Amino acid sequence: MSRAHQLKISVSGIRGVVGGFFTPNLACAFAQAFGTYVGPGRVILGRDTRSSGPMLEHAVTCGLLSAGCEVVKIGVAPTPTVQVFVDETRARGGIAITASHNPSEYNALKLFNAEGLFFNHYERGELLELYHQSAFTQVSNADMPGIRFDTESAPRLHIERVLKHVNVDRIRARRFRVALDGVNGAGSEMSVRFLRDTLNCDLHAISVSPDLPFPREAEPKPEVLGDLRALILREHCDIAFAQDPDGDRLAVGDETGRIIDNDDVLALAVDCVLHRLKGPVVVNLTTSSAIDDIAARHGVRVYRSPVGEANVVDRMKSAGAVIGGEGSNGGIIFPSVQYCRDSYTGMAMLLDRMAETGMTASQLAATLPVYHRRLGKAPFEHGRLGALMQSLEAGFPGAATDRRDGLKLTMEDGWIHVRASNTEPILRIAAEARTSDRLNELYGQAESLL
Repeated sequence: MSRAHQLKISVSGIRGVVGGFFTPNLACAFAQAFGTYVGPGRVILGRDTRSSGPMLEHAVTCGLLSAGCEVVKIGVAPTPTVQVFVDETRARGGIAITASHNPSEYNALKLFNAEGLFFNHYERGELLELYHQSAFTQVSNADMPGIRFDTESAPRLHIERVLKHVNVDRIRARRFRVALDGVNGAGSEMSVRFLRDTLNCDLHAISVSPDLPFPREAEPKPEVLGDLRALILREHCDIAFAQDPDGDRLAVGDETGRIIDNDDVLALAVDCVLHRLKGPVVVNLTTSSAIDDIAARHGVRVYRSPVGEANVVDRMKSAGAVIGGEGSNGGIIFPSVQYCRDSYTGMAMLLDRMAETGMTASQLAATLPVYHRRLGKAPFEHGRLGALMQSLEAGFPGAATDRRDGLKLTMEDGWIHVRASNTEPILRIAAEARTSDRLNELYGQAESLL
């Protein structure tokens, strides 16, 4: 990987391979720019369990202090927990040190404004201008605020928000047998307490030791969750959950041992919410058309945005959406809790829906429209992206085009979406169709054109 590609700045924040380009000096400078931008006051700081986390936490703390911010360290905590705590405590902003679903050699700074939301396009532009100009606030020793530690309040406030929207007594009464794969990530201990102690589940957990390395690929995709599948069958579990290292993404397995497709996880959450609360739905361009079918059942409208949590949230706010998210990554965004991807909201919703209906996880999944999907990726040369997109569009004459995020081509019986990744120097390819044969045809054609 070239040095120029070892750092990526996007709607998700700043991330890269630690030691290649993403260094403590860089983290300190970005934190100082962030502190300068948000102004003096409290900034919430949390991290995931990567071995580079403590090093970067020190660097970020230095940058924030030098800009005149009071740093509130909440320790190892899921990203949605950081976001809720920023919003709840009216802090100036927050930083989560996590590379989310990326491999362990990566780390990142996820930057949040005073509402606990990712910076929007304008905020990012202003922050980057500050960074590139090195126009940082430099406070004196007398004006430098301190550091506070609070590892208990943030998880408690997060869970309290989630529980307001489910029937806790109904879930506790069912005593569900639940399997959990925490990937030894930021949510490991919090998820155990949430499922076992708060929701009274008979919990069977693996990979919930935050001091140990990630035992599998960080992104909780069906193909990497073989150990969770075996756990479901061995312990006769009713449902299973898997998280990514910062606890915003959610994968779900049913009682048969099948890991449900991530798009279907979001579809189930959307259906859960729309049974109780009618309103618009917002998802990104790569999310399954199953969302459109479910919304039609409930008589509500679907809006789509470019990929990236910040983009989805911006569209949700403008549309007044009651639920939204990103299907390909199991990202559920329920604004009544917080405008962020939140695996805890997803877990509670699904358990509550099972308790309410008496249906099993597989029976709930069987109520969803059937689509066949495929995701892939490919390297590309910088400077060649425009020509590739033109070639792709020419290969599908008559398709409806959407150029808001790469190129999405929609036909009567399926669609293809190709875009440059927000987090890695690769092209992401997604396709969906009603039948597997048509899916293979669409994907194969797109792959050959690229």
